[in-house]
Amino acid sequence: MTFPPAPRRTRLPLRLRRHPVAWHRQHPTWSMARPALIADVLRRAQGRPTGNWYVVGPSRDLRPDRPLARTVAGEETVLWRDAHGGIAAGPGVCPHLGAPLADSRVHCGTLFCHWHGLALDGRPFAGWEPWPAHDDGVLLWVRLDRAGGEGPTDQPLVPPRPAAAGALAAVHMTTGVCEPEDVVANRLDPWHGSWFHPYSFVDLTVVDVPGRREGDDAFVVDVSFKIAGRLVVPVRAVFTAPGPRTVVMRITDGEGEGSVVETHATPLGADARGRPRTAVVEAVLATSGRPGFTAARRAAPLLRPVIRYAAGRLWRDDLAYAERRWVLRSTGRFPAPGEPGGPLPRAD
Repeated sequence: MTFPPAPRRTRLPLRLRRHPVAWHRQHPTWSMARPALIADVLRRAQGRPTGNWYVVGPSRDLRPDRPLARTVAGEETVLWRDAHGGIAAGPGVCPHLGAPLADSRVHCGTLFCHWHGLALDGRPFAGWEPWPAHDDGVLLWVRLDRAGGEGPTDQPLVPPRPAAAGALAAVHMTTGVCEPEDVVANRLDPWHGSWFHPYSFVDLTVVDVPGRREGDDAFVVDVSFKIAGRLVVPVRAVFTAPGPRTVVMRITDGEGEGSVVETHATPLGADARGRPRTAVVEAVLATSGRPGFTAARRAAPLLRPVIRYAAGRLWRDDLAYAERRWVLRSTGRFPAPGEPGGPLPRAD
């Protein structure tokens, strides 16, 4: 199968849209965003293994002097740095009288319960049992075998990424009232990009979808990132779902080739009204072969807030999408996807 040519890389990453199309005049995408196709890809993603690993948050959030507490899949969880700089994790409830270990203090790699001083160094003690944890340099993971219910793996299945030494990484985290599948379904609908996010994406075309080629379960998208006015950066991006709680977007052609955006959906537990809550942890790992990118990496402390702001703006919209999907599903009003199959309608 022959695809349209990918955006060419030029000396300057920016391009000027010579014939911009107004938002209301762009080609409708609803007939191409087939519910059955999205549901089928989501179903296959839900069947892929996770090893019972859940993303907790950014690695940068775990400091040497204090613990990091999260509720993951309904389990109170606490993480801290041990005496060797590694990561320790386990239940966030003190086995003595139930104190919240989230409020404990860390000294020389030992967690001291602030109620009675019970000390934990990451090894089993006084009825407290550790959980496997992993720091991949960008994200923190914890393995919850009881919640996951799968065959456990020694380490999480981290998607391939650019080499850390040559990448600029930033992580955005937010929370919504929905389930992980609603977040993943949002990312498996690339057709909504230029309609729902016109401030960020223009000239979006889905050039390939899962099922067209045997063994290929990816969406291929040509899109331009909007910079200002008519200035854009065109790229080709590939979306895949390597697991039930993860979607990866990888730039395969154009500026930033090799850059990755990992979107992880972590179930937290029910809120006071019994509704499910899910954390969206999105890691952006940007890379470029341009000489100026070295300077950009040096400016990482200044650029990370900008990247997080851009991701946050998108997720304000996309969480509304995911939350709406959950409301409709939970009340039996979500449109039936129908039967998969049939050709993808032409974009022209």
